Amino acid sequence: MSSTRPLTDSRSRPSSPLISVNGITKFFSNTLANSNIKLSVNNGEIHALLGENGAGKSTLVKIIYGLVAPDSGEMKLSGQTFQPKNPRDARKNGIGMVFQHFSLFNALSVFENIAIGLDERFEAASLKSRIISLSKNYGLPLNPDDIVGNLSVGQQQRIEIVRCLLQNPKLLIMDEPTSVLNPLEVEQLFYTLKKLASEGTSILYISHKLAEVKDLCKRATVLRGGKVVDTCNTHDFSAPELAELMVGSSIKPTVRLNRKFGDIVLKLENLYQDSEDPFGTSIKNLNLEVKGGEILGVGGVSGNGQDELMTALSGELSPRKGKIFFKGCDISLLNAEGRRALGIFSAPEERLGHAACPSMKLSENVLITCSKTAKLTKYGIIQRNFSEELTREIINKFDVKTDSTSSVASSLSGGNLQKFVIGRELLQNPKLLIINQPTWGVDASAAAFIRQAIIDLAESGTAVVIISQDLDELIEVSDSFTALVGGRISDPKPMSGLKIRDIGQMMSGAMSYD
Repeated sequence: MSSTRPLTDSRSRPSSPLISVNGITKFFSNTLANSNIKLSVNNGEIHALLGENGAGKSTLVKIIYGLVAPDSGEMKLSGQTFQPKNPRDARKNGIGMVFQHFSLFNALSVFENIAIGLDERFEAASLKSRIISLSKNYGLPLNPDDIVGNLSVGQQQRIEIVRCLLQNPKLLIMDEPTSVLNPLEVEQLFYTLKKLASEGTSILYISHKLAEVKDLCKRATVLRGGKVVDTCNTHDFSAPELAELMVGSSIKPTVRLNRKFGDIVLKLENLYQDSEDPFGTSIKNLNLEVKGGEILGVGGVSGNGQDELMTALSGELSPRKGKIFFKGCDISLLNAEGRRALGIFSAPEERLGHAACPSMKLSENVLITCSKTAKLTKYGIIQRNFSEELTREIINKFDVKTDSTSSVASSLSGGNLQKFVIGRELLQNPKLLIINQPTWGVDASAAAFIRQAIIDLAESGTAVVIISQDLDELIEVSDSFTALVGGRISDPKPMSGLKIRDIGQMMSGAMSYD
């Protein structure tokens, strides 16, 4: 597949609406998620749906996909009334959706994952042949016999897309499709989407990466507070202007002061950590130092040992071999609770279920994680007023959109839950902070706020380790950079002296490793 293959740009030719949404309104209890939404996507158009976290994007696409029923309003598909009863009904009518979080079974093959997700049944040999042919045709080559757990994140996304394409969708909804992809995978995905559009498939594209939106989409519908504030030509706006349109105010760039680093806070010596996931990547012979006030960025494609490094540093698992030192003291065998008592805080990639209990109130999530460090108990008695106060502080300072401190974690949008978890950890004044994917799934305004908060924390003397696949993020906040590839870590380099090419080489394993 050549990424430079010329394609017909469907955006330049006249088209007609494939789907139109008019007056869609949806309440959840007392919360207005969508208010009189109007949206149209033309045949063969890649149309962006933009908005800050909690703006109503997810609710709207769930209505289109049949997961949620609107309270009022109507939809038309190819000019006919469209009221999907459920996702199966939506797919039957030509609506496909690729979610941000994949629905795949690691232990099954590509073929098995695709087969169990299809509404119709096919003869096995015929389906395998169709998978090979269709995936190759759209620049998404797949081997039906490969085990999913052995594939990269980009290859797993191909499975989700191909599964949709096998059902001949008229409209393909893509929710944050590039959030976990490397630059090459993004390029390949864009090739596929442009090819689909050139053939007449409509695409509704949700993303917080506005530079990508400008490259891919001609038109965008912008939501704010559950309402449409504009449907615009993306080429008439810069990325910062689009971000301002989303949030209703300008976004301040991050500010970094010239700070001096302190003594070594974190030191790893010949660290080995086995993966609990049979398809995971064990980390091997890691040697690393992070000083007070320093932000170390750890880059790499997902599946190269990021989760394993996180569990080792947070204390969820003890290392198989090697040492972890915190301010000169060996904490290798100290558990997560013991490390938090020392001032070592962490925010894992999986927020819902790992960093926060879905069914518990926000104040209860604060209580179970901060009871000792924030002194939320006295003589063994829970001080609920203190827990409520701290929760309100997190909500206010990090602009978490929620009804109250009593809202359960699962009721928050992904981006707002992200802000809540990050805020909870940062407000504990950690001496060492480890974060995996700090701005994954959050809008531009929230991402800028979180990054500035991390920089401010470092300037107070805290040592910070950021594990991220977002190179722009790492370049913006990191003082030094290292890459994790195949469970091994490269020699850290000052970020100020690195070029994109150097970072690419480090992430590919082309530079020196411990």
